[in-house]
Amino acid sequence: MAKKHKKHHHEEHVDESWLIPYADLLTLLLALFIVLFASSQIDSKKFMEIARAFNSVFTGGTGALQYLSPIEREEMDSVIKDSPNQKPYVKISKEEYEELKKIQSKFNEYVKTSQLSGKLSVAMTEEGLLVTIANDVLFDSGSADIKPQYRDVAKKISNLLVMNPPRNIVISGHTDNVPINNAKFASNWELSVMRAVNFMKLLLENTKLDPQLFSAKGYGEFKPIASNATAEGRAKNRRVEILIMPQEPAQ
Repeated sequence: MAKKHKKHHHEEHVDESWLIPYADLLTLLLALFIVLFASSQIDSKKFMEIARAFNSVFTGGTGALQYLSPIEREEMDSVIKDSPNQKPYVKISKEEYEELKKIQSKFNEYVKTSQLSGKLSVAMTEEGLLVTIANDVLFDSGSADIKPQYRDVAKKISNLLVMNPPRNIVISGHTDNVPINNAKFASNWELSVMRAVNFMKLLLENTKLDPQLFSAKGYGEFKPIASNATAEGRAKNRRVEILIMPQEPAQ
């Protein structure tokens, strides 16, 4: 008898490799849709989220738009606000603007009556009300100690900073670009920081001020307001600034 040969049936496998580029295409389309949807009212938070989504797509990630936790959002905002090239924009209500103008008028009156014109100036900026004090009013060259004869100036300024409602205050120290050359300070960074701190401590001797609302910064020579090529410009750059932050509008 002839042997019956079993026929072997080979299953054909469908090539599914096309699914991978198709999935990538869908991911890209999703990212594009997100960009188009958000572009009409983009802000820093949205921009960073979108950027992270694109980064995930092009580096082999899932391509999904990742949700930022509140902690991550706060950290991201801090980096954006503290960037040296970033000009913070503060929304000021009409009422708050008028209040800051009243405070400015009080400072201007003090400058006039105390004959401090050219030594102390006040201006509204994008960040708030900025009071600028020339260094020679408060400090000797290369020193972070307040001149005894000008301690009364600091005390008068502290009285002007008593506000209702109280506002956040940032004290910043600035120098020119001439390197510091003494045993007390290694660089202009240290000098500018200590000038800001010492001035802030003197202001806070006024018990009507809340220390929790105060902070101090030192920028060294890296935020000039004039050219360091001339003696006059360097004198302008040696300064202490008081930034009175506006009250945030009610949500």
